[in-house]
Amino acid sequence: MERRKTLMILATVLLVSTVSCTTANGGYEPLKTVPSLSIPQYMGRWYEIARYDHGFEKNLVGAVADYTLRIDGKVSVVNSAFKKTLDGKYTQVKAVAQRPDDMAPGRLKVKFFGLFSADYLVFALDGEAYQWALVGDDSRRYLWFLSRKPEISDQLLDTMKHLATEAGYDVSLLYYVPQKERD
Repeated sequence: MERRKTLMILATVLLVSTVSCTTANGGYEPLKTVPSLSIPQYMGRWYEIARYDHGFEKNLVGAVADYTLRIDGKVSVVNSAFKKTLDGKYTQVKAVAQRPDDMAPGRLKVKFFGLFSADYLVFALDGEAYQWALVGDDSRRYLWFLSRKPEISDQLLDTMKHLATEAGYDVSLLYYVPQKERD
């Protein structure tokens, strides 16, 4: 009887754990990130080519992210954009990113306002050139197509869409971000 009770408790704990993990990730497996990511090489400016649109980026166009490596190994993040039009009001948000686990090089955490953090998962990258990247999260609620240039070829866009689809994203939900060259 005691063994049966123990097995029931164990089964219940396993079920609850599985449901909790599945629910937290929207029913998806964890996003498989890139096996290698050179933080110094990733530094610099990235233009948002396309994204899933969210409240925190509502009406923002010309969005870019500028990454700078700090002395302590963390990354200074400055996300900037314009409201409604490329000539609209300039806005920016600062954050700090770090890689919490060197065994998972493509999994970073970004902390905003020193209060809350978000996953920043690099799941596709163009090899050693670091000219484009796909970034998302385990729940598949967030997705960004990033490029070093404000415009990309249709062929590259198709490649990025294909990779995002393979990772479990619905590319029909993408918002294509109006862009311009920035200093």
